[in-house]
Parts: sequence; C-alpha cells; structure tokens
Amino acid sequence: MTIKVVIDSSADLPARLVEELGITVVPLYVRFGDEVYRDRVDISEDEFYQRLLHDPVHPSTTQPTPQDFANVYQKLSKQADGIISIHISTKLSGTCSSALQAKEMVGKGCPIEVIDSQMATMGIGMTAIAAATMTMSGKSLPQVVEDVKQIVANTRLLGLLDTLKYLALGGRIGKAKALLGSVLNVKPVLTLKDGEVVPAGQVRTRDKGIDKLLEFVENATDIQDLSVIYNTTPDEAQSLAERIGSVYDKERIRFARLGPVLGVHCGPDILFVALREK
Repeated sequence: MTIKVVIDSSADLPARLVEELGITVVPLYVRFGDEVYRDRVDISEDEFYQRLLHDPVHPSTTQPTPQDFANVYQKLSKQADGIISIHISTKLSGTCSSALQAKEMVGKGCPIEVIDSQMATMGIGMTAIAAATMTMSGKSLPQVVEDVKQIVANTRLLGLLDTLKYLALGGRIGKAKALLGSVLNVKPVLTLKDGEVVPAGQVRTRDKGIDKLLEFVENATDIQDLSVIYNTTPDEAQSLAERIGSVYDKERIRFARLGPVLGVHCGPDILFVALREK
C-alpha cells in the first residue's frame, strides 16, 4: 500500500528531508504590497528576511487555495492508495480549510485524511517525518492517522521572540496579547496550547530566554524527536544545541530555519525548540 504525505510550507521541513521521505509541500503565499510570492518557491529565506528588515511595507501571508491542494491531491492519487495531509494549526491559518475543500473537490477515488497538527514550524515537520516513516514501514492509512493523532498530542513547542511587534501586526498574537502592555525591552517566550499562541513568560535578556528553552528540554520526558529552529541567528542555534546535548543526544537534534510565512508573524532573531515526547 502506497501512502503519500502532504504538508504546507509553514512546516519548515528542510529540503533534504522532503526529498528523502517523498513528502509533498504545498506553499503558502507571502505578499509585500501588490507583490505575491510562493513561500520558498519565488522567494528564499535570505531574500525574505532582507526585505522584512528593510522594506517599509509590512508583509502579509495567505493560505494556499483549495485548487492548489486539489492539483496536488489529483496528481498524487494517480500513484497512491491514500494521502495524509498534515497542516498548520487552524487557530493560526485557514490552510486546513483549503485542504478540506480540496478533498471534496477531488472526490472519493483516493482516500484523503486532513490533519490539524495544532502546531507550527517543525512541530508540523516532525509529525510529517514520523508519518512518512510509518508509510514506508507498510502501515495502512487508518493506522498512520491513528498514530499521527497521538503524535500531535505529544508534540510541544516553545519559542523565544525578540519582540511581539510582528505577531501583533500579523494578527496571530492570540492570548499573548496580554503581554503587549508589559515593560519595554522584555523578550516574550511563547508556546502553542490547543493550537493557539499563548504566553509562557517573559525575560529581561536574551540569555535568560535561551535558558528557558534549555529548561523546556530538561523538563521533558522520554523525548523521541527534537528540533532547534532559528531564522537569522544560526550560531545561537548551534550554541543552544550544544547545551541541549547535555540532556539529549546532540547527534539527533534537527535544525530548521523558520521560513518566510512564519517569519512574517514572528520577526527576525527568533529561537524555538520543538519536541515530541513518547
């Protein structure tokens, strides 16, 4: 039985893994004024972050259209017995809605399961890795879906932002809005709870924020997978990974770069840890 895995570009899954695991990525869109780009197709991470820092126009994002998904599903259905489509939290984007509409458009020839990861970035990416690995082991679509739902429940994310400004501008701030009136120059620490952005604290210095990321890992139990996510500070990500190596096998740590879609809402100089517990 051949099962295909589909994700959207907000998963930030490195291209090497996408290719190795045969995963299909549907890009979201980034807009600067009247200019529209497909995430990581028409605009690279470097190009995006240069514009984010220097362009007076603040960018916005748009979910893939139902037709974008339908095109992918129709193509994959010719070579698959089933499709599992894993996407960014419905609290953050309408991407799942587009995927569900596409499922109806394509019809019932090939079973399609759309999963709300309740996550973002490598919280989605690691779930997709696990799903693709299961499909390679010969599991059926219902078995993969059941296991993926358990993985979703066991996946967690903690993020250090340099500022809340970009989340506020993008309208994805969620319950972290409570931090907006706090003291200037504090660094927000955020997490996702039931798919929604919620505050997990605030720190006076970046170093203290990085300490919180390390504590997050130290307090986790039976870690099955772990990713460090950065966008403009790769050296900082490597340094954090070295510290995480004291409690988790450093060779197993995944690195990913936050792409344009989430960069619109998080801004530069972010550092996240996503992990999955057993």
